[in-house]
Amino acid sequence: MENRFAVVIPARYASTRLPGKPLLDLGGKPMIQWVCEAASRSSARSVVVATDDARIFDAVLAFGGRAVMTAPDHVSGTDRVAEAAATLDEPVIVNVQGDEPFLDPALIDLVASPLLADPTLPIATLAHPVLDPAEVFNPNVVKVVCDRLGHALYFSRAPIPWDRDQWGAGRTTDDLLATGLLRHVGVYGFRADFLRRFAALEPTFLEQRERLEQLRALEHGHRIRVMVTQLKVRGGVDVPEDLERVRAGLAA
Repeated sequence: MENRFAVVIPARYASTRLPGKPLLDLGGKPMIQWVCEAASRSSARSVVVATDDARIFDAVLAFGGRAVMTAPDHVSGTDRVAEAAATLDEPVIVNVQGDEPFLDPALIDLVASPLLADPTLPIATLAHPVLDPAEVFNPNVVKVVCDRLGHALYFSRAPIPWDRDQWGAGRTTDDLLATGLLRHVGVYGFRADFLRRFAALEPTFLEQRERLEQLRALEHGHRIRVMVTQLKVRGGVDVPEDLERVRAGLAA
């Protein structure tokens, strides 16, 4: 199976919680460089940063990466990825967030694999078992449930599936872990032609309620293949506490 896919990394400067996040220093390198280097160790034929900021664009070129400038008014990273993908020849595009400096390259290959094998599949993503009881009710930890073929039925910030019998008197979050909760990992693979159509779809009711963009695809009737992995997925950098955690890990 030929690995005809590209990685596109959306990166904007104006993060509300961590301004200039892609350029923050991690062990002597900007965060975006760590992400690009991880993606380059995957089987992708090309790795491109999609940005709307000249500072990020220049930084990527300075360490030998490839970047494209995109419109400044995109409402989501997916829209930015769709614009950049229009300049590429690969039929499959993997969207890797610019704040995932330690993403395992094997996960990029994993999310691309079902799209390369099935030309009718529009989207693929990742999940892994929830192992930490603190994540069960954490709304920042998105959960997913799938059908028997591995396609997503629903994504939610709530703990799904809800085991009515297990969650009773005297039960704890540790009991819920035994019910097979899956944590969604926000790495997406798209068929390139579908990506452009998806970006043009109107936002949907469930998407707006949960604030989860992938629900737009489900509400419009499109399949999302969920690849379950046992590989450890280290969290991204969203808030100052995450940044300090990552820096401390590098220094250890």
